[in-house]
Amino acid sequence: MRRSVVLGAGSALPARRVTNEELAQSVDTTDEWIVERTGIRSRYLAGEGETTASLAADAARRALDHAGVSASEIDLIVLATATPDQTFPSSATKVQAALGIPDCIAFDVHAVCTGFLYALSVADSMLRSGSAHKALVIGAETFSRILDWDDRATCVLFGDGAGALVLGAEEGERGILATKLHADGRHNDLLFVDGGPSTTGTVGKLRMKGREVFRHAVVNLAQVLNEVLEQAGLTAAEVDWVVPHQANARILDATARKLGLPAEKVVVTVDEHANTSAASVPLAFDVAVKDGRIKRGDLVILEAMGGGFTWGAAALRY
Repeated sequence: MRRSVVLGAGSALPARRVTNEELAQSVDTTDEWIVERTGIRSRYLAGEGETTASLAADAARRALDHAGVSASEIDLIVLATATPDQTFPSSATKVQAALGIPDCIAFDVHAVCTGFLYALSVADSMLRSGSAHKALVIGAETFSRILDWDDRATCVLFGDGAGALVLGAEEGERGILATKLHADGRHNDLLFVDGGPSTTGTVGKLRMKGREVFRHAVVNLAQVLNEVLEQAGLTAAEVDWVVPHQANARILDATARKLGLPAEKVVVTVDEHANTSAASVPLAFDVAVKDGRIKRGDLVILEAMGGGFTWGAAALRY
């Protein structure tokens, strides 16, 4: 069977790391308050000259190096982001240009924190159909630029970064086994940005009702994880690793308990990176591959939920 196989992974973070203690110097908060409620201890914030596309290009270069694939072999770039460099053209085309690829399919996908799962599913479909042969799937964000830094309930939660996977179409047992995606637009007012080109003509700032989002997240993520396992013909006991969206340590713990998964099977990077939206799943995946936790042949489940609401999961044999 023709499958989309993960050939390599890479990630990139801004130069500036900001701890809770440093953040508390400008925001009415404390390290204890943030850690107790979220598990976050630090985040990386983009500086001058660092953009969503530049971070995405850096992550893509590292993924290509890890895969042993040259940029000229890539015929598809799907970039998930809610914070593009420009309204148009897509940030994917900026990555294409930065990598020196003269012609390939390149476009952005926008599903907020679930964006990488949506992008992965789209790329998987195109690879399996033969529309492309090697793809870069990227999640990249600079959420710091849409935060209200006077809103201590939200500004402490997010960070910037990028993660990328190189996929290749191959025959065999390895690769993406199943994907499952959802959306429910009735919940717009629980997690949104209060601006846009067609409404205010401005970028706007992030707004969130945290308790309601938490409640939906635990239910939806447990549901979609069960769905993707069933679709792939697998059980939770067969899973080697879960790489979840890194939104909040309490959500990760609650989701694992609902599924009966031991905490040691869940990759957690939220403490170091905070919530990097569409970048969080590929960024965490790269960390776990590079530190040796995720090994070739492991069964890995990816999952995320974001504004919209959107949520989804993917099962893959690395």
